[in-house]
Amino acid sequence: MADLSHVFPRTAAPDEALRAALAALDRGERVVVATVVARRGSTPSTPGQKLALTASLAAVGTVGGGAVERAVIASMAEALEATAPSPRVETFRLGPSLGMCCGGQVEILVEPLTPPAAVFVVGAGHIGTHLAPLLASLGFRVTLSDAREAAADPARLLIAAGTPGAGVRLVHADHDDPEVTEGFAGDRAGAAVLVMTHDHALDQDAIEWAVRAGFGFVGGVGSRAKAAKTRDRLAAKGFPARDADRVRMPLGVDIGARTPPEIAVSIAAEIVAWRAGAARPEAGARPVNAAAAGGDE
Repeated sequence: MADLSHVFPRTAAPDEALRAALAALDRGERVVVATVVARRGSTPSTPGQKLALTASLAAVGTVGGGAVERAVIASMAEALEATAPSPRVETFRLGPSLGMCCGGQVEILVEPLTPPAAVFVVGAGHIGTHLAPLLASLGFRVTLSDAREAAADPARLLIAAGTPGAGVRLVHADHDDPEVTEGFAGDRAGAAVLVMTHDHALDQDAIEWAVRAGFGFVGGVGSRAKAAKTRDRLAAKGFPARDADRVRMPLGVDIGARTPPEIAVSIAAEIVAWRAGAARPEAGARPVNAAAAGGDE
């Protein structure tokens, strides 16, 4: 377990603890929220008190302080390190086991929260402006970037999706600029990069960057011929075969998609399957969507 000796919660009201938890989720950090749900006898805890502990071990709020809070923090840290933790109610007895004079006990809900899977769409062209809002509506944390000022106009998301791009972080920048990468400070192995720019050389640069950066899913729009060239270029630049092989191109499941909205649906279906842990057939084992023959516009 992580060293918790330096973890000292910043005193805060329950609503502020919740805001800190939400901010951590927005950064892509896992977080655990502890809530006092009941007490019996003499305890320093009050029902409704909350404490948030992030994956970076920042703690905000309180569940009563003293030895009981240290015990709760230890339980929360265990939940942060667990592979698939579930919410649970724990009972803490404040007598001899915790070395406190209070003789009561407190029940605390320990609730792990996992941030939505992050998806970075590189290229705000016809497909990208349909795909980004669609993925956001499916519960992904979406960033869409394009270095072209006209392409990065939020109004284009409005036209494409019928909404003002709710849930999409639209950035006027190159894929590797700091204002983009700061949104992926969390676990990149659990995030996806989907490349669909207006330029094949830029596609290649973005894919190489994503592979180097350790993103868990890297894919691109393109034909099988483009996919072969992409992998050949990766090999020529010294990328291990295992890295080149995990680049998913062409993107999307075969639904006979032809228009940008249809192609967005096919790509979204593949990303939903990836999030769920479902295997995708190899690219050569299935037909290719009609528009996968080229990049976005």
